[in-house]
Amino acid sequence: MAKEYSRTQRVGDQMQRELALLIQREIKDPRLGIVTITAVNVARDLGHAKVYITVMGKNAEDDIALSLEILTNASGYLRSLLGKAMKLRTIPQLHFVYDESIVRGSTMSALIDKALAEDRKYRQGDDEE
Repeated sequence: MAKEYSRTQRVGDQMQRELALLIQREIKDPRLGIVTITAVNVARDLGHAKVYITVMGKNAEDDIALSLEILTNASGYLRSLLGKAMKLRTIPQLHFVYDESIVRGSTMSALIDKALAEDRKYRQGDDEE
């Protein structure tokens, strides 16, 4: 029977859950908004992990850059807390990356809604003639 998930995927999933709690509870910087961790990709050798985040209510590039800087500066502290929470011999280096897929998805959804509204408007105009 084949495994459904590789070890790196399981480690990434656990890191995602733990980091979500740790960032919320342990990072006390008031400049940091509400951070959502969308995914964690762990390298096969468990040496590095890319942590994809979004920040609620902050879409300006300066705000996003500040949030990434705060998390990058706190990555050593978060890594030590992860070491206590997870049963791993070594904890991967954390690299925080902004996940633009949420913003792109909402933009695409708005464009689709706009196109559908215009299509309905033209169809109603054809029915009246």
